[in-house]
Amino acid sequence: MTQPAMPTPAHPAPANASGPAPANTSGPTPANTSGPTPANTSGPTPANAPAHAASPGPASAHPNPPWDAPARPNPAGPAPAHVPGPGHATGPGHATGPAPAGSAADADSARGGLNRLRAEIGKVVVGQDAAITGLVIALLCRGHVLLEGVPGVAKTLMVRALAASLSLDHKRLQFTPDLMPGDVTGSLVYDARTGQFSFRPGPVFTNLLLADEINRTPPKTQAALLESMEERQVSVEGEPRPLPDPFVVVATQNPVEYEGTYPLPEAQLDRFLLKLSVPLPSRDEEFRVLNAHHRGFDPRDLAAAGISAVAGPEELAAGRIGVRSVQAAAEVLAYVVDLCRATRRSPSLSLGASPRGATALLATAKAWAWLSGRDYVTPDDVKALARPTLRHRVAVRPEAELEGATADGVLDSVLATVPAPR
Repeated sequence: MTQPAMPTPAHPAPANASGPAPANTSGPTPANTSGPTPANTSGPTPANAPAHAASPGPASAHPNPPWDAPARPNPAGPAPAHVPGPGHATGPGHATGPAPAGSAADADSARGGLNRLRAEIGKVVVGQDAAITGLVIALLCRGHVLLEGVPGVAKTLMVRALAASLSLDHKRLQFTPDLMPGDVTGSLVYDARTGQFSFRPGPVFTNLLLADEINRTPPKTQAALLESMEERQVSVEGEPRPLPDPFVVVATQNPVEYEGTYPLPEAQLDRFLLKLSVPLPSRDEEFRVLNAHHRGFDPRDLAAAGISAVAGPEELAAGRIGVRSVQAAAEVLAYVVDLCRATRRSPSLSLGASPRGATALLATAKAWAWLSGRDYVTPDDVKALARPTLRHRVAVRPEAELEGATADGVLDSVLATVPAPR
């Protein structure tokens, strides 16, 4: 089965592998549908691009493949496409109430700034369009992200470049077996000069926190971080202390080495909005990385690579207002429900997507629709975000794993069998 492809830009991409894609589209068109391909594009498009340290120089344009993996033939045939009329969704259940406060000009300006992120980050990260777009969607939805990839594919560099491009404060925390909850959230420290205890904030008091190798710390420390993620505050000695806004955790874990780790249970994985895979680069992209380092590129000096702020917290706030104004027809809501319920009935899964997964899928689809320049959600938006939103919320049965089943493969089957509204 194929994972739906993102819209393909109709104009040449900027000089980097993760340049901007559609802004004013009639809905992303999956690779296995017969729906029309948008002609006027400028917004970001999640793509299947490997992540790794990048070249500060120009990059060639690349096609717009699916989110995380090469497309595979779909034996079930093409899925029906839903293409609403211009500017609004059709059919019963479409809400037409007034949009939240905030002018259209502010929303358009915010969209333009967030769409420029990929070009800016592309100066130092090659081909990481999917993960970059996923991080922007998480910021718009106030959600958190789990990045999974082998060491050395520029996960840390990508987060640092994202923070610099958005004028956000960021911190990196290396999780180890001896890390204590107070090392994450902060603690009271006795001040001998005043004879009183004062609170010393931990690394969570930031806008963008990179929790490196979260599965290497014991469950007690993991729980402290996950509580901060959910409640967006830290309680010390009974006193709640709110975290900055925006606050997004980007946690990483190594998919190939599990010795001495504490895997996150399903209930904690469900707290992450998205799980993004960061694969190894292609040969051409790896050549560009090597060539950039040969020419003196220093990943520790983002300013020398030309990284500057193209958006900020104001654009994120305006973007959130714009996302809340995105409408979804009753048929689209029912489609999201049917997809999640189908995962619970799948014989290959021991655990399907929960109602929280359904709400997360709707939220990410609305954010993607807004980034694409539309004020309505289509089934294609739902298909585009189904895998990164649901893959960590389902559990494959051991006997199915022995036969080669994967979470992404099962989700592909669900997308191919659940009929999409027309």
